[in-house]
Amino acid sequence: MPQSQFLEKIEISCHKKEALFDRSKVKYAIRSMYAGAFLTLSTGAGAIAADLVNQFVPGSGRLLFPFIFAWGLVYILFLNAELTTSNMMYLTAGTFLKKIRWTKALGILLYCTIFNLIGAGLIGFLFNQTSAFATLSADGFLGGVVQNKLARGDQLIFFEAILANIFVNIAILSFLFIKDSTAKTLVVLSAIYMFVFLTNEHLAANFASFSIVAFNKIAAELADFNSLNILRHFAITFIGNCVGGGLLIGLVYAYLNRDEQDYVD
Repeated sequence: MPQSQFLEKIEISCHKKEALFDRSKVKYAIRSMYAGAFLTLSTGAGAIAADLVNQFVPGSGRLLFPFIFAWGLVYILFLNAELTTSNMMYLTAGTFLKKIRWTKALGILLYCTIFNLIGAGLIGFLFNQTSAFATLSADGFLGGVVQNKLARGDQLIFFEAILANIFVNIAILSFLFIKDSTAKTLVVLSAIYMFVFLTNEHLAANFASFSIVAFNKIAAELADFNSLNILRHFAITFIGNCVGGGLLIGLVYAYLNRDEQDYVD
């Protein structure tokens, strides 16, 4: 009789996350900071590369940036960092399956989110002490992306966020089910490339891009770059990501596999 890999991995993951969170808040914070840091590293490199190729072929940066950015999630998955948007899937499924209490799941998710932001902020600050970001322009690739995101209305942000975390957790599920490391990497890159190319709203990705801008001179040149607007954007993105990754992927896959004996994932 086939056993559900999904149910097994959700139980193991929830137990592991809860155990580390209870035993060492510092270690859990570090793993969460590294997730934010890894995405900011790939965001920064991708933004500089996009500006470069746009000088030769206008618009080509939008094709290159998602590919470079996507490696950040590969690093997170292979190096066991704690990402808020994947935790939305794990913890929602774990709560539904009664592998973790919802109060503990919510506490872990919020803690992870805060330290994803701190990790992104640290790398954003470090990047802006280097020569590559000294000449960043408000009308360059990264400035344009951030300005476009912050000008969006609440409803648009919400639906973009739902889609982003569907893509991300397709990547997470594929990483869980596929055994070959090369295949894991290719599938993860494909799903992440798609949501970034479509400029969907992913909370940790926005932590990365907004943090780089926040420590750069161009922050003062972007009309919508202010604390209240950024907090509005983060809050709506968080909710939309929870719907996309938590309800539409985590909850649905938990339901599909619970009490099943033949057709399981």
